[in-house]
Formats: sequence, structure tokens, C-alpha cells
Amino acid sequence: MSLDKFKIGAQYAMPKHLISRLVGKLAAAQAGKLTTSLIKGFIKQYGIDMSEAKYEDPAHYKTFNEFFTRPLKDGLRPIAEDKDIIAHPVDGKISQLGDVVDDRLIQAKGHDFSLQELLGGDENVAAPFQGGKFATIYLAPKDYHRIHMPIGGKLRKMVYVPGDLFSVNPLTAENVPNLFSRNERVVAIFDTEIGPLAMVLVGATIVASIETIWAGTVTPPAGKDVFTWDYPENGHNQLILNKGDEMGRFKLGSTVILAWGSEVADFLDGEVAGTVTRMGTPFAKIKNKEEQSEQAEAPTEE
Repeated sequence: MSLDKFKIGAQYAMPKHLISRLVGKLAAAQAGKLTTSLIKGFIKQYGIDMSEAKYEDPAHYKTFNEFFTRPLKDGLRPIAEDKDIIAHPVDGKISQLGDVVDDRLIQAKGHDFSLQELLGGDENVAAPFQGGKFATIYLAPKDYHRIHMPIGGKLRKMVYVPGDLFSVNPLTAENVPNLFSRNERVVAIFDTEIGPLAMVLVGATIVASIETIWAGTVTPPAGKDVFTWDYPENGHNQLILNKGDEMGRFKLGSTVILAWGSEVADFLDGEVAGTVTRMGTPFAKIKNKEEQSEQAEAPTEE
């Protein structure tokens, strides 16, 4: 048996939720010098550039979680100002991106998965994104782990979807079928100038929690059923976020998946699988109303 096959097999066998929650308790503990030592070891192991952090000294952080979700220096990630530009929401690396075809999104070579399942199983929630665009961005342990808005939007719905906690690294994505639609995740749907925008925060092994700025910690505890929160127009809990505003964070890293509708925006040239992303930099270009109208009316080839 190859080492890769052993690693994948071990993931199926291990109690992933239990391990993740135990790691979460350790990451939240204020353990003084032990915490500082753990942080220093993590910085060395993953080559983290602490010169970007607002607080460079590892001893500043009382818990590992504080360090992992560390803020960056002010102005370090300027947000693309052009109104027709969608910005990268995170620091990371593009895993896959492209078209949503017949409800399927590419996961890796030889693997795809259902958009409807990813968003929680409701056909009505998934409908606006069918035939549209998607992008999957992987956040490595060394990356900045706050998630920001790629475009301004009004929160309309949040969905918690229970599931496994497989690793989401490239090896696992290439070998575990339906990885992103089987892992625990939090889905946020926003109304934007390009129509509905879905942002999916996917959990993974040792991801201690997924948080949003409006609901705090959504998981843990892990649930057994899909749960939905609605944020109606003009409701008392209506939330509007501008492009570049923080919308959530991972305590230990994972993956973000974006999706929007058809014929409203295209990814910029050079945005391909393997591209390193930096939060706030240009990602896609919004089509003007004339372009959208022309493409919507163009005849399809049979």
C-alpha cells in the first residue's frame, strides 16, 4: 500500500469529529508558555511570515486560536476599488473554478459533486446558481484565515449542513468522492448587484470552529440536521456588508467555495487552478447590463 493510500484510509477510520473537538479545546486554552511554544513551532513548521501580522510577537497571543485568526497590519490587503471587479475573499490557492454544469462542480480530476447537495439539498436555494460560475479556494495552515466579502451584499440566508470532517488538502480532494458536499459546512447567501452570491465555508479535520460575524460560532457543536436561518428584507436582523468586509473565519484552516449565477461575471485571465490568491485583489469582472442581455439572448448550439 502506498503512503497516499494509507493516509486516505486512515481518514476514513479515524474519529474525525472527536479529534477535531479535542484539538479545538487545546487551541482555545490559555496555557501561557506552552501556548507560546506551540505557536512558535507552528510558525517554524509552516514558514509563516509574521511581519504581516498586526502583532508579530508570538507571546502576544493568549490562545492558539487568537494566533490562528490573527489580524493583518492595516492596509496590507487593499481591496480592489473598481466597481466592476469581484475581489478574492481569502488568502489561499485556487483548487478549481469554472462553470456549474448540470448541477455539477469539478472537485479534482475524475471527481465532481452536486451544487444542490453542497448548499444543503434545497432545490430552490441552488436554482439561481445553476449554469453559473464557481470557485473553490483552499486555505493552507500558513494562510490568513479570515474570510472577506468579494463584493458588497445583503445577507439573505444561512444554512448549517452537518457532515464529515475529512481533510480538504489536495491529496484528499483527489481521492475522496464528494468531499466538499459530504463535509460539515456553513452556507451564506447574499443578495448583490450581480444577483445571489453563495459563500460556503467548508469544515475539515481539526477545524475547531466555523464562525460568521453575525452569528458567532455556528459549529461546534455539530448538528445532525440541516438548519436554516432566514434574514428577510427590512427585518430587524438585516445585515449589509461592503466589499472587503470580514464575514467569517476558520479556527484552523479549510476551504471556501463561491458561486454566482449565469452570465453576470467572468473570472479574469490567469485565474486558474493552482493560482495563489491574496484577499482583496481582482478575481472576476462583472459584465455590464448590455453584455448580460446579449449573452442571455444568444442562441445555443444544439
